[in-house]
Amino acid sequence: MLAQTRRPTQRQLLSIFVRTAKDRTSVASPTNTIVRRTFASSTNRATSWMQSNSRISTVFSILMGIGIVSTTYGVYQFYNTFTMWPPEVRGDLRAGIKAKNQGDLDLSERYLRRAWATAQTLPLSVFSPEPHLKLSGIAIALAEVQESSNQPSDAYETYSTALAHLRAARSKLSGRERMRAVALAHKLGEMAEVYQRGAEEAEHFLTFAVEEALRVVKEDGTAAVKGKQRDGDGAEEGQAGMMLAELELPWWVRKTDVAAPLEALGRFYAGEGKPEYSTTLYLQAIGMLMQPPPGKKDATVEDRCRAAQIMNNLSDVMVRGPPPSNLNSAESWARQAQGVIEKTRSLPRTPGDEEGMALCEQTLAAVLFNLGTLLEMSGKHDDAKKSFQDSLEQAKRIGLRSGAMEARSAVRRLERSAGQSTLSTAPPTKQ
Repeated sequence: MLAQTRRPTQRQLLSIFVRTAKDRTSVASPTNTIVRRTFASSTNRATSWMQSNSRISTVFSILMGIGIVSTTYGVYQFYNTFTMWPPEVRGDLRAGIKAKNQGDLDLSERYLRRAWATAQTLPLSVFSPEPHLKLSGIAIALAEVQESSNQPSDAYETYSTALAHLRAARSKLSGRERMRAVALAHKLGEMAEVYQRGAEEAEHFLTFAVEEALRVVKEDGTAAVKGKQRDGDGAEEGQAGMMLAELELPWWVRKTDVAAPLEALGRFYAGEGKPEYSTTLYLQAIGMLMQPPPGKKDATVEDRCRAAQIMNNLSDVMVRGPPPSNLNSAESWARQAQGVIEKTRSLPRTPGDEEGMALCEQTLAAVLFNLGTLLEMSGKHDDAKKSFQDSLEQAKRIGLRSGAMEARSAVRRLERSAGQSTLSTAPPTKQ
């Protein structure tokens, strides 16, 4: 049983970020993210496409995917050189990975399960350096195969055991090993939501992921507070949204590693009806992703596209506030997401940017649909129709058939509504 996790107040959430950045000679920052598939969920016109594609593989698949990548990145580097593994597990690992690549998941699981059981009986010294990185890597490989074999409960237990090992050895872990714990906690938080293991359990893991990431970056990174110096012992709450973006991460931590759990916890609180918490977390993730790398004018294509996704999610949160400011704020964030994507289209690209740009193009179709819904809610039917039409054209251009169907349906609905309105206001025909 997990200890009950108390939800923090908004001030406490803000204070976490303020405290992290407060010591300008030490360090600060957080790690990894996801978000549920819903658009402007406060409106009845949030159709099935809005629910399944508005985040176009958003935080659930994209950002959850980030957590998986963060966790397994480096694991396959070890697989490429099996001689780096102790002889006691080397043969089973090699056979398990080979079977997986050949599509024989049952055989792969048997080999990997035996490798994991054997690994837990060996002294940590045989896995050096960074033994927990390798040890947890075996567990991740096994759990991934279990997930692919439709055994989520077994995978969940394997991930949980790996995280328990890491947490038990926390005082002896390297920074990269602690970030592996962050990624595992993020993954478990995601799975707890997907497989309905209870909000308390999901919150427990996601909160640990965010807090541990903050601690890791504070202790192992270098504070690089830019711009004007701030007076006083702390920062105002209004400044907290920029804190993480102003901090330099350790070289071995990627921005997506930090943004993923932030976004995931933000999505969790949005689903729990705590928009004030999710807003704080989303803003931190957006600020971090949009921060250009040192010496660069703009953030990377991938980071900008993920930030646009989260802006669209933030628009969803904003619409739940008190009217009429809620619609104005939601529309503002949707337009900002659109602007980020349009500017990203004009930036120089490398071949490695294609996947990130594809995410931008999918997100744009969703943003335009979301914007149309918001404009319709505001009574701006002509503008709403144009936004739905733009969404339709974008969805058709990228081959998103389900999105095109939803956008076309929205356009026809507005046309029918306009036609009925014209008929009701027309003067009676003379006999």
